Amino acid sequence: MVDLAALQDSEVGDGTTSVVIIAAELLRRGNSLIQRSSQTNSSNGMHPTTILSGYRMALKESVSFIKKNLLTSVTSMEDQYLINAAKTSMSSKLIGMESNFFAKIAVDAVKSVQIKSFDGKKNKFPLSAIHVLKAHGKSSTESELIDGGFALNTTRASQGMPTNLTNCKVALLDMNLQRHRMGHGISINIKDPAEIEKIKQREMDITKERIQMILDTGANVVLTSKGIDDLCMKYFVEAGAICARRVPVNDLKRLAKAIGGKLVVTMADASYDETDDDDNVNDNEGNETFDPSCLGECDAVREERVGDGEMMYFMGCKGHGASTIVLRGANEYMLDEMDRALHDSLCVVKRILESNSLVAGGGAVEAALNVHLHEFATSIPTREQLAVQEFADALLVIPKTLAINAAKDASDLIAILRSKSQENSNMGLDLINGVVRDNLSAGVIEPAISKIKSLRFATEAAITILRIDDRIILQDPQAPA
Repeated sequence: MVDLAALQDSEVGDGTTSVVIIAAELLRRGNSLIQRSSQTNSSNGMHPTTILSGYRMALKESVSFIKKNLLTSVTSMEDQYLINAAKTSMSSKLIGMESNFFAKIAVDAVKSVQIKSFDGKKNKFPLSAIHVLKAHGKSSTESELIDGGFALNTTRASQGMPTNLTNCKVALLDMNLQRHRMGHGISINIKDPAEIEKIKQREMDITKERIQMILDTGANVVLTSKGIDDLCMKYFVEAGAICARRVPVNDLKRLAKAIGGKLVVTMADASYDETDDDDNVNDNEGNETFDPSCLGECDAVREERVGDGEMMYFMGCKGHGASTIVLRGANEYMLDEMDRALHDSLCVVKRILESNSLVAGGGAVEAALNVHLHEFATSIPTREQLAVQEFADALLVIPKTLAINAAKDASDLIAILRSKSQENSNMGLDLINGVVRDNLSAGVIEPAISKIKSLRFATEAAITILRIDDRIILQDPQAPA
């Protein structure tokens, strides 16, 4: 069940609880059919293979019915559909009371990382490009999406550096900017003790030359994933530049997309000039250079105190395909829960934008499938009919659970829901008022792929477990006999 929830989270991003509940109910009802057959004659009983075959027939018919009758295609996806889907995902989370605020942030964040395809039909929205930062303090409604900018949870390497720069060129490095040291296993024979000082000086000059190469390209902001020691920091302070160290590599890659730069892992120049004669040595071969085209650009870089620490903001980024959400909250637990809830909403918006299809929520899909599968079961002349009926009844566990969690009369609401679903397949539960309504018109919507995937994963998990005939328990050899 844990693997089942993880699979749903990786494939869809939402609906992890639903898929586990459906799988458990399918297992319970399937096991009930098996137990019922063991208590009667074998000629009248139902073999597990028959149950599995019935479950597969019901799954195939359910997916077909969703695609033909329940799915609503939206060619020009308006923001209101996306906001309603995000609010539906947040309704059961900690930030459900502020769903209007966070839904707008989720929609804007996903749209900001859009990657257009060549034909303009299959656009992609990589959620890995959305950077979520958490900062203690203030209210959750003071969280923000940095429009046209990017933020990093880092600070200046030295207090002598400026806190605000404009017209910035940013160098992103995945290498050390520390005093150069000889590698292990290298030995140098020295006859004159004065040569030791020259070696130390040369070690310092090597790193100084590297830093000067970077600064000569016009870079005034330098970020590295490795360290910067005090000796090298002095050169940046003298140049009036900002540098930051120990920045996570993943954050640097996201920033590179936002500012249109490249992550540099080495300054070694492997170019070869073919115009040189064979008798002449190529002076440039094997040297170190820094390509100015690797620099990213933004209008301003500033360091601001946020909560208990500092953050570095990059405003007016010249690239595209990355954004940052800064979450504010009272403590670490609240921030973690907000992060999880926002992640589910981001995934829901992404799936709807990529598939351009949605379905009504609030138990509408499950109730419509229940009615349809009971009608479909009557057309099956074999024993699989019982398994299909049990599959149909198992789907009602979703609206039942919703009604119970809302402290409503589940039996009464489910009976009304099944009755009205025969007339309108979009009828679902309104748990605030305790009535049945058209949830598609009310804005309670979910991505169609979420329902289809959860049904498939839950059915496959139930089938896998029901296929097991028996189990062998190994006794601990150290346990007493």
